[in-house]
Amino acid sequence: MPDEKSESSPQGVDSGRSSRAGGLPAVLEVELAAPHAWPADAAELRACVQRAVAAALMTAAQDGAQVERKGVPPLVEVVLADDDTVRALNAQWRGRDKPTNVLSFPADAAMPWVEDAPWPLGSVVLAGGVMRREAQARGVTLQDHLCWMVIHGILHLLGYDHQTEQEAARMEALERKALARLGLADPYATPHTLPA
Repeated sequence: MPDEKSESSPQGVDSGRSSRAGGLPAVLEVELAAPHAWPADAAELRACVQRAVAAALMTAAQDGAQVERKGVPPLVEVVLADDDTVRALNAQWRGRDKPTNVLSFPADAAMPWVEDAPWPLGSVVLAGGVMRREAQARGVTLQDHLCWMVIHGILHLLGYDHQTEQEAARMEALERKALARLGLADPYATPHTLPA
């Protein structure tokens, strides 16, 4: 199975040090690890991921999250995988032997960092089959659902969580703000059940 990998800067986000057009700098690697699990056009998927990462970082920065180190942008990896891969990762790291929509793996904060180089924020891994089923259940496009789950994953990399009601309320509010930046509807406004 061929891996497709690209490195790019999110729309409205500079890969350099300075912000432009209100964007926040970031370096993004998007890996289409399972093309068979993601039936949409690869360029569209990458563009969606880029927009979502930019929206999540800008929204979190406004909330006070550290999204840069000494003016240097983070390096973010987003992997578009299949359900089997995510199931295996979920079993290994969370003890849950089933696929899930998104997993976040923050980089080790103690990891040595070379100043002036993008600092590793972490990886977000998404399961194509789960994502397609959830999008269908919500009545939205795969790309719109992907934007939401990428934002969700990036917020986890930045330390946000939803283990308590207070944490969940804060994280959901940030997700809503980031999605609004993209012109996408509030996924929490209408009750829906996502498949497991």
